[in-house]
Amino acid sequence: MARAGLTPHRLALAGADLADEVGFEQVTASALARRFGVKVASLYSHVRGTQDLRTRIALLALEELADLLAAALAGRSGAAALAAYANTYRDYARTHPGRWAAMQLRLDADTAAASAGRRHVELTRAILRGYDVAEADHPAAVRLLGSAVHGYVELEASGGFSHSAPDSQETWPRVLDALDALLRHWPEPR
Repeated sequence: MARAGLTPHRLALAGADLADEVGFEQVTASALARRFGVKVASLYSHVRGTQDLRTRIALLALEELADLLAAALAGRSGAAALAAYANTYRDYARTHPGRWAAMQLRLDADTAAASAGRRHVELTRAILRGYDVAEADHPAAVRLLGSAVHGYVELEASGGFSHSAPDSQETWPRVLDALDALLRHWPEPR
């Protein structure tokens, strides 16, 4: 019989919180069982093991961030939408480093297709419509924005900017200005 109060969603939330505290790689079914004061076997009626738990955390994080992005982008376009999008990603990574790391987990094709990752793409495409980027160029522009924002956030989180001036907080707006300029002057296809 399943322990009262344990559900797959509650375990994913607790796992996400644990990931934010100790790092995503430290999240295991055993560590989560200790947190709940139960034996690992008690979790197996809700999750299939550590990999399933980590996948659920990744899916939870993708959903949380998609909800935050949708709220941040509502009613905005152009540079304001771009800044809201990028700042929401950056703030989420700073506030929830374990969840952010979980979102980097490689998902199988079916799981990825059913995840909130699709919402992330659609929200990014909504920004592009504010720039009048041709729909045929959306895949390249979505990848560009994702790469630029993700790369900056990853380098910042890993300390990649901590040994040089100016501070990453100072250069962030300039990066967003550059992305805005590029999107406003999107090149014609070759």
